[in-house]
Amino acid sequence: MDKPIARSDLKTRLLRLVTSDETESGNAVAGSDGQDRVIARKPLWRRYWKIAAAVVVVGAGAAWLLAGKGGNVYRAPMNQLTIGTVTEGPFEDYIAVRGAVAPFLTAYLTTDQGGTVKQVLVEDGAKVKAGQPLVVLSNPALQLQVAAQQLTFEQTRFKYQQDLLNIDHQIAQLKANLARDKILLDGNAIAPSEYKREEEEYNYNVKLRAATVASNTTEQRVRSTQLTGDTSGKADIANAGVEALTIRAPMDGQLTALDAEIGQGKTQGAVLGQVNSADRFKLTAQVDEFYLGHVTPGQEVLFSVDDHNFRGHVSKVYPQVINGTFKTDFYFDGAAPTNIHVGQAIDLKVELGGSSRAVMLPNGPFYQETGGNWVFVVTPDGKSAIRRNVKLGRRNPDFVEVVEGLKPGEKVIVSGYDAYQKMDRIEFDASNSNS
Repeated sequence: MDKPIARSDLKTRLLRLVTSDETESGNAVAGSDGQDRVIARKPLWRRYWKIAAAVVVVGAGAAWLLAGKGGNVYRAPMNQLTIGTVTEGPFEDYIAVRGAVAPFLTAYLTTDQGGTVKQVLVEDGAKVKAGQPLVVLSNPALQLQVAAQQLTFEQTRFKYQQDLLNIDHQIAQLKANLARDKILLDGNAIAPSEYKREEEEYNYNVKLRAATVASNTTEQRVRSTQLTGDTSGKADIANAGVEALTIRAPMDGQLTALDAEIGQGKTQGAVLGQVNSADRFKLTAQVDEFYLGHVTPGQEVLFSVDDHNFRGHVSKVYPQVINGTFKTDFYFDGAAPTNIHVGQAIDLKVELGGSSRAVMLPNGPFYQETGGNWVFVVTPDGKSAIRRNVKLGRRNPDFVEVVEGLKPGEKVIVSGYDAYQKMDRIEFDASNSNS
């Protein structure tokens, strides 16, 4: 490995090269017999190549000296840098996120059957009650289908009544015959086997009637449920089509995001809007994916509304990461703030842990570009900064915890490192500073 070359050594080597060149020229002029003789002059490149080489060596050495210990060097104006001092003190483990007020409960309005919007009975933003009709759809094909099912239902019911009448008539006849034949049996006018046959037939019809009634009850309930969704079997089948095409409020609340205009076609399962709980709220926020393993249900949340402080807690963490963030829900502890509305932005302080003593570095854009693995540390003379590997830990909006590599009192560049990613040293250019 080459050793560093001092400025005095470079000067000495240059003088030696020049002196050596002049000595060789003098020796070439004198003849062997002591008499002077004329010789051809050397070309310029042969006479001055050593001088040129010395100049190159001096230039390279000067550049090496400017670079300190070598490596890539970047000269940056002081007014473009932000420098922070490493300190030791209490470190608060929390993150600050921008949350928004959201309804505590949301119920979506979906179509059980497709159709064309016939009526819109309420306006977007209106307060509604559970079961209140909101939108009416029209579907002639469905109405014809319901009518056909109703007709089939009525035919089945008529047949059942007819069958039941026949069975009842048969039972009545058999009962009368048994009463008559009992007298004949007691007078030995008929054989016991004949009476027994009539008795068995009577019992069969009694059981047949019970089975017919039970079967009809089940069939009525199934058909009614298919048409109206009423499991009690008491729904009005004639209104089944209208009920299926009328969209009703699933709960008390405020109707929002209504998407229904008269004449619009809606497919089965289409979402026409939503009903939000009007007097119950929660907070929701998108949190940087860096904290996915740090934010857990139950952690305390602090925030203020209209100069009043409130508390809450993490209620749910959604593990899906989208665009570098994950969704988190927060519930209020105790009474919720008054006069808040859906969509209102609120700054939240999510407590990840308690306060503890630590070595800290001011937080800054540098962390996003280094991942906390290295920083530029200002040299003691304050004229430059050297790249150094470090190990950083927890972060909050103000500070980053130092685990290894830095000591209190040292100064670090905490502004962005985008232009210095491949640099080993930054030289400060105070001439471009505004100070």
